[in-house]
Amino acid sequence: MSLIAVGLAMDCLAVSVAKGLTERRWNIHALLMAVLFGVFQGGMPLVGYYAGAVFTNFFARFAPWVALALLSFIGGKMMWESIFEKEKTIDGWDIKTLLVFAVATSIDALATGVVFIPYPEKLWWSVAVIAAVSLLFSLTGYLSGVYIGHKTRINVGVIGGLILIGIGIKIFVEGVLL
Repeated sequence: MSLIAVGLAMDCLAVSVAKGLTERRWNIHALLMAVLFGVFQGGMPLVGYYAGAVFTNFFARFAPWVALALLSFIGGKMMWESIFEKEKTIDGWDIKTLLVFAVATSIDALATGVVFIPYPEKLWWSVAVIAAVSLLFSLTGYLSGVYIGHKTRINVGVIGGLILIGIGIKIFVEGVLL
């Protein structure tokens, strides 16, 4: 179960690193981002569990496309702004952007809920562990990104955008092609 939590938290970690790369110092909004990631990563398996087999095929068919579109759009926007709008900082701390990140990174957690159907007694503990691990990985990733961004002179907005697009492609390939 803890391996499931770590696996699900990897997308949160990568997005948080990408976001941290665009920042110069700690930002209290990173805590909000981490909390949202934890809530969505923990909440999506609940939705998947209660939706059960009824919606499993629907989520399995469309979730990779949604994740690819959302993360590619956000990553492309981040890259565009870092290349062509240098005077404008990549803010991205508004609640809408954070919710899009939270949904995009937690779509794969939705299908995980079906795994717990034979083990309902483990559902709530698993949800708590998934949420906590995602929150911790998000904070660690953000702080790592800030540190790396501080130490480099490269265009970190492009790197962050490529990371987000890469996550979208990974989710798409795993969901559609494998």
